[in-house]
Amino acid sequence: MTHAISLPDQDARARRNVVVLVIAQAILGSQMPMIFTFGGLAGQSLATNRCFATLPISMIVIGSMLTAAPLSAFMQKYGRRAGFFVGAGGGVLGASIAAYALVQSSFALFMLGSLFTGVYMSAQGFYRFAAADTASDAFRPKAISYVMAGGLLSAVIGPQLGVATVNALAVPFLGIYFAVIVFNVLGVALFGFLDIPIPKAPAADAPKGRSRMELLREPRIRVAVICATVSYALMNLVMTSTPLAVVGCGYSKGDAGHIVTAHVLAMYVPSFFTGFLIAKFGVEKIIGTGLVILAGAGVVAMSGVDLMNFFAALMLLGVGWNFGFIGATSMLAGAHRPEERGRMQGMNDLIVFGGVTVASLASGGLIDCSGGTAIQGWQAVNMAMVPFLVLAGTALIWLVMQPRDA
Repeated sequence: MTHAISLPDQDARARRNVVVLVIAQAILGSQMPMIFTFGGLAGQSLATNRCFATLPISMIVIGSMLTAAPLSAFMQKYGRRAGFFVGAGGGVLGASIAAYALVQSSFALFMLGSLFTGVYMSAQGFYRFAAADTASDAFRPKAISYVMAGGLLSAVIGPQLGVATVNALAVPFLGIYFAVIVFNVLGVALFGFLDIPIPKAPAADAPKGRSRMELLREPRIRVAVICATVSYALMNLVMTSTPLAVVGCGYSKGDAGHIVTAHVLAMYVPSFFTGFLIAKFGVEKIIGTGLVILAGAGVVAMSGVDLMNFFAALMLLGVGWNFGFIGATSMLAGAHRPEERGRMQGMNDLIVFGGVTVASLASGGLIDCSGGTAIQGWQAVNMAMVPFLVLAGTALIWLVMQPRDA
């Protein structure tokens, strides 16, 4: 009888936290699709070499990668709320520096601002883990999925507000970064409503958990990290280069914004049912489906450069990311113990955003410097997906073939 009562009580708290995190994902999260849509174009306007156009986007990811482990440890000690306050502060600082850089036409300052924006991006990555902190085993995949679904509103607000503000001020792109500052200042108040206990300091005789190397030797953890990294890195590789490819093929910045809106919607709309699909069919099948859909996105992208090709490819890219990344996150969340949470989640995001950093660095070079035209660069971007999809697919098949006891 006690056990039957405890789960509803636990999930009542979890549902409240999910509501807060969904709203935060929608409001604060709007800055990321906005910046990823127009940051490369802004960088292109400031850089002396077009090959460096996406370097500011790479700096965001580098900032996120460098922040992931210390921010995870900070949250383990001071709680999720404090960590999310730090993330919002990084968003304000980064956007402020980037805005000043645009006024001064300084590419170096613009990259510095992008680096601080990475602090926010890192914090946002922990929203999904925060959703799982107070959830029961049964509710955990759904909690993660619901929070990711909060990106649905950010998919509309971010790129569309970017289209509206990109030329709103005398300095192009400046209005975008002013909007980002407002998002962080207004949205941070939401975290006061989070009800996630600060982890208690472990007693001297408490279990210490496995070391990082021991965790990575766990098959499910290893495959979850590989699949999460590949799903996120390939999504970033293609999405970062998309606005450059769209404009390079003769379409407008507004077209690029609409395509990214469709992409981000496709990233988050499936989150309304991804958790249910994981519960029904198993996490391995959902991750595998995501990898297949990512491959399909590459096929569609390489078949032509009509606007419909861009729309279809980017929407498939979003759905594939959703299944692959949420599936991998769910697999990881169930494969480590509470005392290992800070260590494992920080290491996971360090590896994931390390892969995303490489992808974003490669994106600008591939789209602008791997061929004579934007079409050739776009082909190179999508061909680059192949070996990594093979890696993730092979790892997943290997896991499925392991004896059940393992």
